[in-house]
Amino acid sequence: MTPKHKPGPVVPSKDELVAYIKSQHDKVGIREIARAYGLKNENRAVLKTLLRELADEGKIARRKKSMHKAAGLPPVVLADVTTRDADGELIAVPADWDEDERGAPPKIRVVVPRRARPGEIPGVGDRALLRTEEVPEPDEDGIRFRGRPIKVLDKARHRVLGIFRALPDGSGRLVPVDKKSLGRELTIRSGDTGDATEGDLVAVDVARGRFGQATGKVKERLGSLASERAVSLIAIHAHGIPHVFSREVLTEADSAKPATLAGREDWREVPFVTIDPADAKDHDDAVFARPDSDPENPGGFVIDVAIADVAAYVRPGTAMDREALERGNSVYFPDRVVPMLPERISNDLCSLRPQEDRPALVARMVIGADGVKRRHTFHRVLMRSVARLHYAQAQAAADGHADDTTAPLLSLVLEPLYAAYEALKRARNARSPLDLDLPERKILLKPDFTVDRVIVPQRLEAHRLIEEYMILANVAAAETLERARTPLIYRVHDEPGLEKLNALREFLKTIDISLQKSGALRPAQFNGILSRVKGREYETLVNEVVLRSQAQAEYASENYGHFGLNLRRYAHFTSPIRRYADLVVHRALITAKKLGRDGLPDGTDAIALGEVAARISAAERRAMAAERETVDRLIAHHLADRIGATFQGHVGGVVRSGLFVKLDDTGADGFVPASTLGRDFYRYEEAQHALIGEATGESWRLGDPVTVKLVEAAPVAGALRFEIVSDGRIVPRPKGARHERPRSFGRGGRRR
Repeated sequence: MTPKHKPGPVVPSKDELVAYIKSQHDKVGIREIARAYGLKNENRAVLKTLLRELADEGKIARRKKSMHKAAGLPPVVLADVTTRDADGELIAVPADWDEDERGAPPKIRVVVPRRARPGEIPGVGDRALLRTEEVPEPDEDGIRFRGRPIKVLDKARHRVLGIFRALPDGSGRLVPVDKKSLGRELTIRSGDTGDATEGDLVAVDVARGRFGQATGKVKERLGSLASERAVSLIAIHAHGIPHVFSREVLTEADSAKPATLAGREDWREVPFVTIDPADAKDHDDAVFARPDSDPENPGGFVIDVAIADVAAYVRPGTAMDREALERGNSVYFPDRVVPMLPERISNDLCSLRPQEDRPALVARMVIGADGVKRRHTFHRVLMRSVARLHYAQAQAAADGHADDTTAPLLSLVLEPLYAAYEALKRARNARSPLDLDLPERKILLKPDFTVDRVIVPQRLEAHRLIEEYMILANVAAAETLERARTPLIYRVHDEPGLEKLNALREFLKTIDISLQKSGALRPAQFNGILSRVKGREYETLVNEVVLRSQAQAEYASENYGHFGLNLRRYAHFTSPIRRYADLVVHRALITAKKLGRDGLPDGTDAIALGEVAARISAAERRAMAAERETVDRLIAHHLADRIGATFQGHVGGVVRSGLFVKLDDTGADGFVPASTLGRDFYRYEEAQHALIGEATGESWRLGDPVTVKLVEAAPVAGALRFEIVSDGRIVPRPKGARHERPRSFGRGGRRR
């Protein structure tokens, strides 16, 4: 179907848009629709608004910046198998589905090929990659999608993880490690304890007795809390994170030989430096900058970003490659790192150590005095770093306090690096990416791996310098591969969905700030809001709410831009030691620029990379959850002996059942049940992110400062429970309204 020709570009109606989108075999974006109807820039904002409204009405589905028929699915889906139908066929739903934005997830009928091997057949509770297609008409159960399994990623776990507590009669009990299972301890009979001893982390099969009482049988001992760094061990096993390299992988890594100059440019005279955290074990990026000598680029610079050439050692299809894809990324815990690659590769052959020859891919970028990139090239080189610096050390030198290492580097290396960064800042300010002010905390451990203290590391210009250099190189990589028509994995970040925007708009009204309803959405609009609340009492609150309105960044083989960075095309190129996406981009660059035979495998296309993107996005979310839970457990251990102590904090979340409170000194999160708040019934006001007392008008809102008392700590689950001992704020009532007497209360004077 093609749109009817009209006298001049006229924005189509909603019905016309739905009809046009349904007529397309493939997903279409705003660009394709605008081109089809001849719309110019001034009409695209109106088109965007209409498409959002159609998505909100459920008439179309919006997959990032692509539109398709309602409840549509991409060709490759990460899905959870949830049930079987009456005929025994498997039914799945998408694992990554935002119901707030897109409604109920569509069901997928799993079609298992007759010749499938056992490991390729999913079961109920499994997570798998499915290649999906939409059938012309829904079947008798109303299911419109079929999915063929590509790979089963996570087998269903019919076991429970917990800590074994031995009892005198030879039996035991299991203390669950999951917050949701708190208070539901399992009994383990004396004959079912296996070889578990007091304090062991164990996997237990759950069975039901005649009267429904649950009992457990120890099936596997996973480690000892007494002898190992057990807090991260819990998260590793709870999330199924691969953490032991096979003998085949280690053999491949140990047999790897250092790369030579063959097939590479010799860049060993370029004085690259690495700038990393002081405790970094591997160094996969190095930088150098110099003023551009081209008279046509006055005030410009040439910037070189060298990235460890991991592709030279990790070849497609090898055991190391398969393991790296399975892991997806390195996982960083306060007490250990679970690396994506063996140490022989990550900490040795690919670590850009000073005064040692190392293979690298280099992005050479020329920028103008305004910081805008004018051109770039990619090179496969042998380089040699001249120094390993940490952020505070580099910043001290730039501030006039050089040490023995940085003093000889000032004029040749550090001063040009900072001068080029000043130009990049101009381009960044003009681009105006999202600029949230939410400090990150770091846990410092004692030698016994318990918490010493929690700090907020200072954000230095040296941090921002490296960030801007890496962003510039990532953009250059994406542009090069697009120009060469080579498939790649993008790092993408969608703009906020309509539901979240409406919720944000309603919240901002409560503090007399407006968010426009029409026109193209830009990060600068959020930055304007953040600047208005800078230094005001609800600065933290607004930063938190704006953050929650944002979509989650992910990997994809289709490009819909990076909203937070305000970039049209962006790919991860700069950390192939710890992210599989970057390794794929390196291979794509090697193929596109003909830099060797170890590029993308033959036949690699967007569909194949879509499968990889789905897997590593899931691995990234798995790592984030494991890291967050480990921090929660460490701090809960740290605070367990301080029951009854009071702390200063702020409300970090509001739900119907109560408040989540974040402590100011440690960043620890705990819960305050609504039933303990006070002598009132508290109504949940979603738009205001608040609980408000019906009779008293007393309220607690997201971001409010509070004083809390710690009443319970469950270190194994990482859970804390608080009571608020400070008063809430009083919400002004309309004229003529009066506070009512509190309604009836339960035990202890609390409303039940």
